[in-house]
Amino acid sequence: MNIKKTIEGDLKEVFSKFGFDTSLASVVFSGREGCDFQCNSAFSLAKQLKKNPFQVATDIANNIQSKSLYNVEACQPGFVNFIIKNETFSKQANQLLKDESNGIEKNLNKKKVLMDYGGANVAKELHIGHLRSPIIGESLKRLYRLLGDEVISDTHLGDWGLQMGLNIAQLEDEGFLEYYFGRSNDKVEITMDMLNNAYPKASIRKKTDEAFKKKAEDYTLFVQQHKEPYYGIYSIIKDLSIKRIKENYDKLGAHFDYWLGESDAMPYVKEAVQIFKDKKLAKVSQGALVVDVAVDGENVPTDKKDENGNILYKNPMPPVILQKANGGDIYHTTEIATILMRNKMFDLDKIVYITDNRQAQHFKQVFRACKMAGISPENQELVHIEFGTMNGKDGKPFKTRNGEVLKLEDIINLVKDKASLKLKENGIENNESLALDIGMAAMKFGDMSNTISKDYVFDIDKFLSFEGKTGPYIQYTVARINSILNKANDEDKNGEIVIESEEERKIAMSILKLISSYKVCYKDNSLNTLCESVYDLASSFSTFYNNVKILSESDVKKKRSYIALSELVRKFIIQALFVLGINAPEKM
Repeated sequence: MNIKKTIEGDLKEVFSKFGFDTSLASVVFSGREGCDFQCNSAFSLAKQLKKNPFQVATDIANNIQSKSLYNVEACQPGFVNFIIKNETFSKQANQLLKDESNGIEKNLNKKKVLMDYGGANVAKELHIGHLRSPIIGESLKRLYRLLGDEVISDTHLGDWGLQMGLNIAQLEDEGFLEYYFGRSNDKVEITMDMLNNAYPKASIRKKTDEAFKKKAEDYTLFVQQHKEPYYGIYSIIKDLSIKRIKENYDKLGAHFDYWLGESDAMPYVKEAVQIFKDKKLAKVSQGALVVDVAVDGENVPTDKKDENGNILYKNPMPPVILQKANGGDIYHTTEIATILMRNKMFDLDKIVYITDNRQAQHFKQVFRACKMAGISPENQELVHIEFGTMNGKDGKPFKTRNGEVLKLEDIINLVKDKASLKLKENGIENNESLALDIGMAAMKFGDMSNTISKDYVFDIDKFLSFEGKTGPYIQYTVARINSILNKANDEDKNGEIVIESEEERKIAMSILKLISSYKVCYKDNSLNTLCESVYDLASSFSTFYNNVKILSESDVKKKRSYIALSELVRKFIIQALFVLGINAPEKM
């Protein structure tokens, strides 16, 4: 039974009877006192009919025939209010307790989706800029799968760029690669610490040392040509990096079906470029091969000029550069080749990229180019989900005290250590696994409670609170229910849920809102509505828990109902936490 759909079905009968537009026969959750759902369509209908909205609402309410599940009334200035009967809530709750799908309706059109998130670069330490993509991507993947889509996840490693040549050149200059170049019999083991030390140095050197930069570029080319020992050294660095990346992603609870990278797309570059040439979409501009992807309204000249006298444009949209003047491929080319590769590997309805908003223009260019060339089929969705910046309390991008970019491993340890201190205050010590679960819950819930596209303030002390709208508060609600269920007698665990009190009604409505939130999040590609809904459910249960003595209730029927309702709440919270990538500890 879907209460909302039942009401809307009854409304459609009335709208059809009066000749109203049946697409307006919809209801929303009500925030008004004493009302569960409301229909607001009388206002727009009143304008069409040139009638008073309250009169239209009254006519609708008076003509609804099926009122066994709810009460209905018209309310000034023009609402049609629906109040669900306790018996209806009770029936729904008992059905949901047994329903393995938790009342969630799958998407009518199942899609095959590839999600690209993670975006780690080989030979570089993961930093705070790599945090949001795996958190958001993992949750969206779980959401899509929950609603019936087939989802393939790929981290898409940055493993083919200049950083490889820079690292090899720097490690060679520091004397760590003598064995690999056949200049020594003593083999030095390459470590992550070496790479973390080498890359920043190399990055700085290439800006002022032309000879070093040229050597790094040559070494990058040798890697791409599979020339030894460069490719062998590259392979060691890649394997070492992936191992460390997986360790950190495992702590974040982010898991991938594929660990493909730019290197895997390289065999498709030549074919991708040729497609543009064959379709006469590419042209030579200043020696480079480019594709114009601008549409009407873009690249409109203005009266203003920059400091060098160049004309400025309204809505500038640069061309896609397929090949540089020297014949080299760049980021656009690899991205297009990756889409070509993915469409050859899988029959995809949709490809989703989850990156920060600074890459918005890049993906707009790539998507347009792929559609123009037919590399992405006409009916295939290409989606870029942009996320904002994680900022400190000062409103600036979160960094260490000395202004350095924080390593991902450091921020994981930071939230875990903070959670350990919080647990110590509650008398729990030396439980690293629990501390990590709570720390991750604090960080993830704090992140996804906000609209994904917006910046947010990372306040770990606030996020770790066991009270208020936080991840640990939701976890604690589950732990509290676990305690109730563990203490309850077996004979009291199979009771019938009977909704009677206002507190119980609020729990029932919170569950309906939670069920509804999954579709909203799917449509918006943002998890904030789910966070809000699961918090409302936890909060409603907390009020119920404080007002009712569940285990000491003398009325056996009521006690069994309370226990069954607690089990229902636990079931729905755990599912929501799973979608958010948050573990639900047994005890806290």
